[in-house]
Amino acid sequence: MVWKTIKAGFSLICLAIIFVSCGSAANEDKKPAGGKGDRPPAKVDVFVVTAGILSQDIEMPGSLIPAEETELHTELSGRVTGIYFTEGGNVSQGSLLVKLYDGDLQAQLSKLRVQLKVAQETLARYEALLKISGVSQQEYDLYKLSVNNIQADMNIVQTSIGRTQLRAPFSGRLGLRNISMGAYITPATTISTLRKLNQLKLEFSVPEKYGSSMKPGAQVSFSTENNENIYSARIIATENNISEDNRSLKLRALVNKPDARLIAGSFVKVKIELGQNNEALMIPSQAVIPKARNKEVIVYRNGMASMETVTTGIRDSAKVEITSGLKAGDTVLITGLLTTKPGSKVIINKVINQ
Repeated sequence: MVWKTIKAGFSLICLAIIFVSCGSAANEDKKPAGGKGDRPPAKVDVFVVTAGILSQDIEMPGSLIPAEETELHTELSGRVTGIYFTEGGNVSQGSLLVKLYDGDLQAQLSKLRVQLKVAQETLARYEALLKISGVSQQEYDLYKLSVNNIQADMNIVQTSIGRTQLRAPFSGRLGLRNISMGAYITPATTISTLRKLNQLKLEFSVPEKYGSSMKPGAQVSFSTENNENIYSARIIATENNISEDNRSLKLRALVNKPDARLIAGSFVKVKIELGQNNEALMIPSQAVIPKARNKEVIVYRNGMASMETVTTGIRDSAKVEITSGLKAGDTVLITGLLTTKPGSKVIINKVINQ
């Protein structure tokens, strides 16, 4: 009997423990739900979008190149018999630079000159005989043809002699000499290089989105390291395709009034003026949230956070232009971007004016 009483009491104690545990669990389940609903709105800093003046200038790296530059090669193979230029010296167009051996060609030319003299004397006698019907017209014409053939052969030899001479194709400055007297060279041998000095070109690239605004005739400015002067150049040509490597368009411009301080091969900073926008919408760069396919900003509307897709334009060190998706007067969040969800309540902590 006592055992039954103890057993009944133990059962009641177990039931009481289970009841208390269930009640505590139920209370625990209710607490997070109640706490979550009572979470206060996030306090964020915002920026009010206003229209302003934006000078649409871009700065790109570039390099100076010669207006004309070429490697110097002879047209024929042969032994060098004369070098008539100084390394690094200036030459004028048509100046004789290199002479190859032409003794055999000169001998052929001398032989043809003798043949021509004899043929011309004979032709003169034939002409006198023709006047008195001493020879036929056909005989005279055949001999006259032989004279013309000799003159044609002389022209061929003289042309070959001319090809043994290398002359400067334009005025400029020569580079280093790669040959010596007596060397046997071929048309593949690079004798030196020639650059035109009184004119320079500027070569640079712009991002794809600016390619359509780059027109021949447009002016750009540039500067070099350790030189405070600002120089100008005129765009003369653009590449006919966009580079797949960096999605940019290559341009070439002619430098206006170059001076001696500008050296071909120098690195330059090119500044391009794209005009001025008096109604540009600029917001802090940190307000833009990059996505896989687009860009978004969080807009404050009636105490709630709203996600808006935007299109960006020109950037500077702190701000970015918004070309679509926002309007003047909109308020965008610049803090709390990672924790603020669309549709959640927010409280403005501070209005930032940058």
